[in-house]
Amino acid sequence: MRISIVTIFPGLFERVFDYGMIRQARKRDLLQIDVVDLRDYAHDRHRTVDDRPFGGGDGMVLKPEPLHQALSHLGSAGPPPRKALLTPRGRTFDQSLAVEYSLLGHLVLVCGRYEGVDQRVADHMVDEEVSIGDYVLSGGEFAALTIVDAVSRLIPGVVSKSGSVLQDSFMDGLLDCPYYTRPAEYRGWKVPEVLLSGDHEAIENWRKREALRLTRERRPDLLKRK
Repeated sequence: MRISIVTIFPGLFERVFDYGMIRQARKRDLLQIDVVDLRDYAHDRHRTVDDRPFGGGDGMVLKPEPLHQALSHLGSAGPPPRKALLTPRGRTFDQSLAVEYSLLGHLVLVCGRYEGVDQRVADHMVDEEVSIGDYVLSGGEFAALTIVDAVSRLIPGVVSKSGSVLQDSFMDGLLDCPYYTRPAEYRGWKVPEVLLSGDHEAIENWRKREALRLTRERRPDLLKRK
């Protein structure tokens, strides 16, 4: 899989992909990450990529021309990529979308900045707008990092024990169950007896009940979707 990130701050991504599952995916040639400097597609001597909004108002808006040229270049070879503009107005990124993205050949993430991006980019140059939550960041770069991390661990072959991925929260529409490790008792806090029983069926049933209990307590909205 290939993920391209279009940004005006390419230096922000230096070294960040050299850790964890993303590093493993890249080492195994399962994931290629390109960080594209949007200013490389500006043609004035100041490498201008933003301008004041029509109609007045505070802030600056990313211009359509550099973004169009960058996206056209990224789509010039191979199958057309899936292009997502990262913006608070977009569809909320969730586990189902992460799974969907992990099956793509090429994903392009466009990082918004300043007051926003010229609306013609959203209307004509990308496939969708995506948000990672109901809050505002200074730009789409940290949203891109979140998406890359969530997607990379789902790429087949990245996680050696794929079952652990399938048990993650949200994979079946529920939160994940609690997990414990040694010692069996610490400062009087004991591990549930069923987990020490060796009865795999009982353990599996306990985990399902706990996942349902936690979801009902903390995220009842998830149960309404099922």
